Amino acid sequence: MKAIQVLKPGNAKCLVYATVPKPTVAAKSILVRNAFSGVNYIDTYIRTGLYPTKMPAILGREGSGIIEQVGRDVHGFNIGDRIAYLATENSYAEFCNVEPKSAVKLPQNVSLEVGAASLIQGLTAITLVRRSYQVKKGDTILVHAAAGGTGRLVVQLCKHLGATVIGTVSTEEKAAIATGLGADHIIYYTKEDVAEKVRGYTNGEMVHAVFDGVGKNTFQGSFDSLKRCGTLVSFGNASGKVPPIEINMLSKGNIVLLRPMLYSYIATPEEFSAANTELFDLISKKVLDINICKQFDLKDATLAHEFIEARKTTGKVLLKIAHQ
Repeated sequence: MKAIQVLKPGNAKCLVYATVPKPTVAAKSILVRNAFSGVNYIDTYIRTGLYPTKMPAILGREGSGIIEQVGRDVHGFNIGDRIAYLATENSYAEFCNVEPKSAVKLPQNVSLEVGAASLIQGLTAITLVRRSYQVKKGDTILVHAAAGGTGRLVVQLCKHLGATVIGTVSTEEKAAIATGLGADHIIYYTKEDVAEKVRGYTNGEMVHAVFDGVGKNTFQGSFDSLKRCGTLVSFGNASGKVPPIEINMLSKGNIVLLRPMLYSYIATPEEFSAANTELFDLISKKVLDINICKQFDLKDATLAHEFIEARKTTGKVLLKIAHQ
């Protein structure tokens, strides 16, 4: 089969469109004929070596497709089922083995494209607003990269839960997108002082929580935007890894700091099922708009990585997998 491999860490051009052995179904796995693979920032962290992994590696942590084979010890799934799934790595490929506990059958009104585009960013957004900081009516929330893949979903969820949302963006185009999603106020974080703008928008009250997937470039501004006993949820490294901090800085206002990972919020079957049920219910009710901003053919994975690293995304990026 065809797949995208990383032979050694490097920039996007190190991705190789290779022929590799097709996996065989295991007793406790599902063999999926992939239709789409989601492209996520975490893929770039693995590619560059920021998140060390054994190489050569096939990238990709989510996808959708049709079940081709079902392992003898698997129950609840059948050949021909349309599913979306999470993977440890390997969705940038024509086929992959999937653990049943990480797969979900797609509702009839959810396409394979939306299925592949939904899981990592959708489940991340839901667990952020439900478990990292429980957003409630009357809160004021700062969301960085508010027009990006995860940020746009966090904005929609915060508005759905009754919060006032301040969104940061880098361009006027993205400002229009964030406003259209419900953001009440906009900050251009690349050229404006975030904390000062927050102070103005809140009449000095500052925000209850910050959801920050940008990382290094926004961390201090996020911290300075919080009110007393506020919560800073730093969940991504789009601009680079946040440097080590002096823990006593949290004493200024009794700040709560989290660095959550999605997988620790959906570690049990019950957690995974509950989060997926809420996600697809919100998609079906059109509370959440899953925007697929760009599709690339599997062989063009390098272009997909360059696209997301150039901060051009206003939604989800997918790899389309056309079988020979």
